[in-house]
Amino acid sequence: SEEMDAESLRKRIDESGLHPDAKEKALSEWKRMRSLNPMSNEGGILKTYLDELLSMPWGKSDKSKIDLKTARDVLDSDHSGMQPVKERILEHIAVMKKTNNNQGSILCFVGAPGVGKTSLGKSIARALGRKYHRISLGGISDESHFRGHRKTYIASQPGRIMDALKRCKSNNPVIVLDEIDKMGRDHRGDPESALLEILDPEQNKNFRDHYLEVDFDLSNVLFIATANTLNMSSALKDRMEIIEIPGYSELEKIQIAREHLIARAAKDTGWNIDNIVINDERLRHIIRNYTSEQ
Repeated sequence: SEEMDAESLRKRIDESGLHPDAKEKALSEWKRMRSLNPMSNEGGILKTYLDELLSMPWGKSDKSKIDLKTARDVLDSDHSGMQPVKERILEHIAVMKKTNNNQGSILCFVGAPGVGKTSLGKSIARALGRKYHRISLGGISDESHFRGHRKTYIASQPGRIMDALKRCKSNNPVIVLDEIDKMGRDHRGDPESALLEILDPEQNKNFRDHYLEVDFDLSNVLFIATANTLNMSSALKDRMEIIEIPGYSELEKIQIAREHLIARAAKDTGWNIDNIVINDERLRHIIRNYTSEQ
């Protein structure tokens, strides 16, 4: 019944880890919802809003201890070569362990498509024992992507950052911001200013999504960016530490095929790896004629 629905929502508000301001907001919206006809449009909007607000990871984080040896092992098993890049990532993780927070520079991996930028982000999440989420920024030209729409709009919803946290069910995931150099801007507001706030440790403790209308602390999130080029504003570049990832030499590509790709392709297509014989000449032929680096 509607009455039971409302009561169970009330119970969820009381038991959630909402901070005092958010709790106050939730209770006042709940009271408004009670006074409306549940079949009314506004009653439905408020119920959806409260569901969204309560499904955010208030006070929920992944509590794994940072272990540098494990982190090194994970990076080595996921990526061949790339020693300088992996060293820099391990330094970053060591600082996180020592200071017990994510504050500090945001790593931005820059390199041609296919050099492993996004999968480095995935490896870092695995190394830290945290959830992973990727947000593609290619073509985003409107700040509501990050901040959501006000709930008075039809079919409005939280922005991509809050959506990522909801999916991760944790407030300290690794979020990869992919193709940060491909972000646009248009008359609907500048997404870059929203992004700079998200990446700024002084401001992101009180990030406010337009839909949720309450502050959420993003300072536990580890943001990592990727880009194909350095073609971005100096404000963004100042906020991040640029790590250039060179393309692989042909020899390295053959080694990567041997160590990772052949086994993966065999598994994906149901072949037994022991029955596959492929020499370097064949691999070289595939690399030269069927793979590309723009």
